[in-house]
Amino acid sequence: MALFEQENGLAEPAGDAPLAVRMRPAGLDEVVGQRHFCGEGKLLWRIIKADRLMSVIFYGPPGTGKTSLAYVIARHTNAFFSRINATSSNVSEVREILSAAADRKRRSGRKTVLFIDELHRFNRAQQDVLLPDVEQGTIILVGATTHNPFFALNSPLLSRSQIFQFKPLSREDVKSLLQRALSDKERGLGAFNVCLRPEAADHLIEMCDGDARRALNALEVGVLSSAGERPDCEVVFDMQLAEDSIQRKAILYDADEDEHYDTASAFIKSMRGSDPDAALYWMAKMLEGGEDPRFIVRRVVICAAEDVGNAAPNALVLATSALHAVEFVGMPEAIIPLAQAVTYISTAPKSNASYEAVEKARKDVREGRTLPVPDHLKDAGYAGSEQLGHGKGYKYAHNFEGHWVDQDYIPTSRIYYRPSDSGQEKKIAERLREIRELRGIKDD
Repeated sequence: MALFEQENGLAEPAGDAPLAVRMRPAGLDEVVGQRHFCGEGKLLWRIIKADRLMSVIFYGPPGTGKTSLAYVIARHTNAFFSRINATSSNVSEVREILSAAADRKRRSGRKTVLFIDELHRFNRAQQDVLLPDVEQGTIILVGATTHNPFFALNSPLLSRSQIFQFKPLSREDVKSLLQRALSDKERGLGAFNVCLRPEAADHLIEMCDGDARRALNALEVGVLSSAGERPDCEVVFDMQLAEDSIQRKAILYDADEDEHYDTASAFIKSMRGSDPDAALYWMAKMLEGGEDPRFIVRRVVICAAEDVGNAAPNALVLATSALHAVEFVGMPEAIIPLAQAVTYISTAPKSNASYEAVEKARKDVREGRTLPVPDHLKDAGYAGSEQLGHGKGYKYAHNFEGHWVDQDYIPTSRIYYRPSDSGQEKKIAERLREIRELRGIKDD
């Protein structure tokens, strides 16, 4: 076995390596989760079994098995396996690996699997270095990333790779990993006499959020800290020990990654969809994950104008007040006015009529002929304006009954704003309908 590992470029984890490292699957039959592409008979399962691997990108949250599956690939393939981490590697090291891979292929015809962890940390130029050898098949790239590859990676690299999206492990998956770790005497904690209480296991599973590494590390911390120098003594892994071992819940939220944008999107769509409970949850997740409250309140202001609009004009007033409160009060108290604004906007009647109106007007400005300002609307507040005819014939609306008078404000009739029948905008719609009828403007 040692000879195989050396020839294949692998090394067995040291005995003092973290439990999550020692418990990495030794083969496809030990892989947990990701059944949508790695279950028996699925695409990647068939590729690995047939040793027909092409370059692949593993994309997903931490602790879901990206690195583990890369090691399974290394054990099943006849290729040489090299691993680097993009956070600590550089172009020089990559070129050395590529050169050795080319030499290996030329001498023996053997391919090289290059596993690059945190691939998104490579900049565009560093990614470009890989392209020729990926294209020629000198190396089989296995890249792992927590970032959306369509944003973080070069298009040429993506076009030469198959993308597999990893999902957080299910509760059953994590539970099976904990049980496996407790029963495995060689790699796991089977040498210890551990009684894992069901409620403690449930707590570890709940708090790890589908991250196997976090669950296994917490299990190891609890067992080793309790057993000390006496592995034969019974370790009662109860709720108290579980809480001590895993501490605060790790929020899966990165301010510059997918979770940032996905959670913000869910937050806005929940307010738009009139679900205050969902909106509060997504806001709480962002704040607990360390998001800047100013980022959140800016989205609240936008939603108030775009999605509530004139159906409830106070929404924008409350949103901008929340913005000022965030700046003035600061966290953690600023969460109170934020919650007030979010719940008001979520439950307010909705209309995007004003937003749609300005978008139509912008489209006309960009794509159509620019309309001149009518003479009677032009500025008449300077010497010589009268000689040019500016302002001549302008009718001051307040001099007429109802503070309205029929006159043209644009050379060619346009209808952009069509108020909805929602909330206060229903009254606006009625008044605007009367005005347009008096002017003989038909709203088809």
